[in-house]
Amino acid sequence: MRVIRLVAVNVFKESVRDKVLYNLVAFAVLLIASTFLLGQLTAGQDIKIIKDLGLAAISLFGLMIAVFIGIGLVWKEVDKRSIYGVLSKPVRRSEFVLGKFFGLLLTLMVNLLVMTAAFYAVLALNAWMASPSTLAAMNAPAADPAMLKAILLIGIELTLVTAIALFFSTFSSPFLSAGLTVGLWVIGHFNADFRDFGAIVDSPAAVWLTRALYYLLPNFAAFDIKSQVVWGEPVAGSDLALTVLYGLVYVTLVVTGAVTIFARRDLK
Repeated sequence: MRVIRLVAVNVFKESVRDKVLYNLVAFAVLLIASTFLLGQLTAGQDIKIIKDLGLAAISLFGLMIAVFIGIGLVWKEVDKRSIYGVLSKPVRRSEFVLGKFFGLLLTLMVNLLVMTAAFYAVLALNAWMASPSTLAAMNAPAADPAMLKAILLIGIELTLVTAIALFFSTFSSPFLSAGLTVGLWVIGHFNADFRDFGAIVDSPAAVWLTRALYYLLPNFAAFDIKSQVVWGEPVAGSDLALTVLYGLVYVTLVVTGAVTIFARRDLK
């Protein structure tokens, strides 16, 4: 655990010094702040506009951070040959991969907190400026704590994206890893189509294949409850817990796969 912690802290420090990370976070905060101005252009829907765009910005920029930093975590060390110096020390390959994962995860969660704080600050400002009649007509409070449920699932989704990016980076180049990770993320948002595909085809083989893909590929759509919380619809605690559990189990499987592949990889 000590080695994993040291590697994770080192990854976090390197990520913090990365100018690309600062640019992404700064742009995300500016985009979230700009939703306040966009909300003023809509009559009576300003709070909903801010909530919708703010949550979308958190999700999008979190995805960019997870992908563009995650894809180079292992490949960069191998390409620069610095991996040999690391592994010559009392560091197992599994500890190296796990440290990289938790370091990026720490970086991601810190930036998620920053974006969440900016998001709630904009909502609080808008609520302070809104008239009492406008506030009374809303389905949910402006700075609704229920939105933290959506942000929690965004965090779990980004954790899974991080694990997938790390998995691909253990055996492929950054460009290919980015394409595979983003492609899997896009497909995962339409996962339900695989389940329903059997109803429109007659081929048993096609039905079996799409069913298998439905269960094997990550269901990223399950983490998307942004519209429910924006419109003040209730989200059951049991459904939230099951989704979190699903995400953590999938993350565990993917990280285990990454550790296994890197442990068997020939670095010569």
